[in-house]
Amino acid sequence: MRRVPPTVPRALVCGALLALTSCGWGAPAAGQGERVPAAATGVTAAAGSSTSVHVMWNLTTEDPRITRYEVYRGTTKVKEVSGSEHMVDITRLQPSTSYVFRVRARNADGVPGPLSRPVRATTPEAAAADRIAPTRPGSPEGRAVGGRAVQLSWTASSDARGVTSYDIYQGASKIHSVGGAQTAAVVTGLRPGTDYVFTVRARDAADNVSGPSGSVRLTTAPGPADDRSTAPAGFRATTHRRDGAYYIDLAWTAPEVDGVITEYRIELDGRAVTSLVWGGSPPSGTCTHSFYIGRDADVTHRVRLRAKLPDGTWGAPSPERSVTTGR
Repeated sequence: MRRVPPTVPRALVCGALLALTSCGWGAPAAGQGERVPAAATGVTAAAGSSTSVHVMWNLTTEDPRITRYEVYRGTTKVKEVSGSEHMVDITRLQPSTSYVFRVRARNADGVPGPLSRPVRATTPEAAAADRIAPTRPGSPEGRAVGGRAVQLSWTASSDARGVTSYDIYQGASKIHSVGGAQTAAVVTGLRPGTDYVFTVRARDAADNVSGPSGSVRLTTAPGPADDRSTAPAGFRATTHRRDGAYYIDLAWTAPEVDGVITEYRIELDGRAVTSLVWGGSPPSGTCTHSFYIGRDADVTHRVRLRAKLPDGTWGAPSPERSVTTGR
C-alpha cells in the first residue's frame, strides 16, 4: 500500500507500467544483424519462506542495453522486471516443494538471449501456527570492497523450526537477502565514497521476522562518480482547483539507477511533507501525483522531489518549482 498522510489523497496515478508479455520456453531467432544478449550469469535462488523464493542474478552491460529480465519457474515465465533490477521474490509457491528457476535477458531491440543455467530451490515445510520469530542475528562485521560493494558477516540466529533467510537492511530499506544457511553476503550496487549503516534480520518459514541486529557502519572507497543524475528528471509542478479547493500536480521521470525506485519524498516550502510508496511494480515513463494544498487563492509554494535509491539512501533533489494557487 502507498503510505500517505491523512491530508494527502491516496490516489497515485503513474505512467504506463511495463507491459508484461506472455512468452514461451523457446526464444525466437534474432534477425540478421541483431545482437543476441548473453545468458544471465550469477543466478542464485534461495527460499525466503515456505511460500517464496528469492532469485538473484548479475546485471550485464551490453549494447543494445538490456531493458528487461524474464524469470522462469520451470517452463513458465512468472516474473518480468526492468533491466536495472537484479533480484526478485517469487511468491505464492507451495511448501516442501522443489523448484527450478532460470533467467533470460531481453535487449532494447526486443531480442531475447538464451536462458541461464537452471538453479534449484526447495521451500521448507509450512510451520503451522508458528508465531515466534527467530532471535536477532549477531551484530554484523564487514569491510568495503572497492567503491561499489561491501562484504558482511554476522552470527546466526536461532529458531525452533529453522531460519530460512536473512534480510540485509541499509538504514530502513531492505536491499538484499540470502538463504538461512548463509551468514555472509556481498552487497553490490553501492556508490563510491558513501557512508552506509547495515543491519540484518532473520526470517523463518512462517514469515516471522526477527528484530534487527546491531548495526555496522561502512564507507565505500572513493572512486569516479556515476555520471547519471540521481535526481528525478523533467520535474514539473502546476496547480488546479476542484470543488473550491486547490491541488498541486506533480510530474516527473524516475532517475536511471542500478535498481528499482519504489519511494519518493515530497518537500514543500523547505520541509518534507509526505512519502509516495509503490506497493507493486513502479511505473516506467512519466509519473504524476496530486495532493491537496488548501482553499486560499494567490498563495505561492515551493516544491521539489527526492527518490529513495536502491541502496537505501536519498538521491539528489529535483529542481525546486514555485507554484501559485489560482493561476
